[in-house]
Amino acid sequence: MSVAANSETEILATLSGILQDLLGDEAIHLTMQTERQDVPGWDSLAYVNFIVATEMAFGIRFKLADVESFPDVGAIVRAIGAMRPPGGAPGAAPAR
Repeated sequence: MSVAANSETEILATLSGILQDLLGDEAIHLTMQTERQDVPGWDSLAYVNFIVATEMAFGIRFKLADVESFPDVGAIVRAIGAMRPPGGAPGAAPAR
């Protein structure tokens, strides 16, 4: 199921919800500057699960090189925004 998120704020809220569900912590609220080491429990396995859940939620596919190089949540938000056409409809999934 893909979500319609048009703004960085909406994308960020969706990502926060995904990570809250994965880590079982409703207190998690991501910002554009959040890095994985800032969130207790957000280890490499949780990151992979987060990326997969994000791709499913937004109907997109990240390039492997991008996944390995996202420095912070803001980079993920911007990548999602760039993959989605105006109106929030799922964009084409680039090949890995």
